[in-house]
Amino acid sequence: MSPVRKPRVLVCDDSLLMRRVLTDLLVDGGLDVIGQVTDGADLLASVRALSPDVVTLDVEMPRKDGLATLRELMIERPTPVVMVSTLTGTGARATIQALALGAVDVVQKPALRLTPELWGRTRDELLEKVLNASHARIRPMLTPPPELERARAEIAATIAPTRDVPRPGPKMFGRAGDVVVVIATSTGGPRALHELLPRLPARVGAGLLIVQHMPVGFTRPLAERLDAESALTVREAGPSDAIRPDVALIAPAGHHREVVARGCVALSAAPAIGNLRPRADITIASAAAVYGRDVLVVVLTGMGNDGEVGARAVKAVGGRVLTEHESTCVIYGMPRAIQRAGLCDSAVPLDSMHLAITDVVSHR
Repeated sequence: MSPVRKPRVLVCDDSLLMRRVLTDLLVDGGLDVIGQVTDGADLLASVRALSPDVVTLDVEMPRKDGLATLRELMIERPTPVVMVSTLTGTGARATIQALALGAVDVVQKPALRLTPELWGRTRDELLEKVLNASHARIRPMLTPPPELERARAEIAATIAPTRDVPRPGPKMFGRAGDVVVVIATSTGGPRALHELLPRLPARVGAGLLIVQHMPVGFTRPLAERLDAESALTVREAGPSDAIRPDVALIAPAGHHREVVARGCVALSAAPAIGNLRPRADITIASAAAVYGRDVLVVVLTGMGNDGEVGARAVKAVGGRVLTEHESTCVIYGMPRAIQRAGLCDSAVPLDSMHLAITDVVSHR
């Protein structure tokens, strides 16, 4: 049996000392560092020459910064990228921009003077995310950012009939015809959400609950960026927010979210399940218990099997389950789990998912 090939990593940082620290962390964890470069201009040439499996990339660099480099890399030679920077810490908008451009994950740049305990903790996080990224399928953006407005107009014209669906008023809210859409995603999810939500019409005719696995502090800037790009209202959910038609609520990182009644969600600080908080299974299963057949679950790219238990509950009450097609997933993990369990009604490429959602909602 031939040995498993180690992922080949290219490290990019303008600090010689930091390049050495990152290289030591990666090599200590058993990975193969095939090169080190100082900035974005050098990185693009090295990617062409070395064809790494994963790139670690800083944000602040001379000549060409990390975000500009990432944007160009995703167009010229899509490659799995893990951002490693002081600007990828809690709440940093650069993090969300990097993920929207196609970075697989982000890691806070380690302190230069690491204690043995912190060295191990930082190494473990870096190794896990780089290893996950080595399995990612990276493709060009379905909708390049400069063309977003033009694409949005074309899509709006395509699904114009659904825009005339009456918005449920206060007297209609909570009746059997109301529909809730739960979207679950993990690795690769921010980019998928940036491609999906701007394609949805302003009047979907359903409330949307989004569970995106992210570190604490990242979900609010993610919601703000998606809100700016979408016809829908998108925001981070509060402690006792309401499910309203045509509003997308993103579960805040660090809390589980449960549907407690028609139109009502609550947040919980209960322990993480499988190292996940929020756990999509909790949101989906509770939505099934309250809304019955009027639940649509959409499972997008991500590691693991979060969503499978919830999808089983949804199918038991007659709801619908859609998964992102393998061909467009960055990581075909969560959708694969749904498929293997026989719970998927349809596997849909990401660039058609908005049409599938509006079609299901309009027929419920």
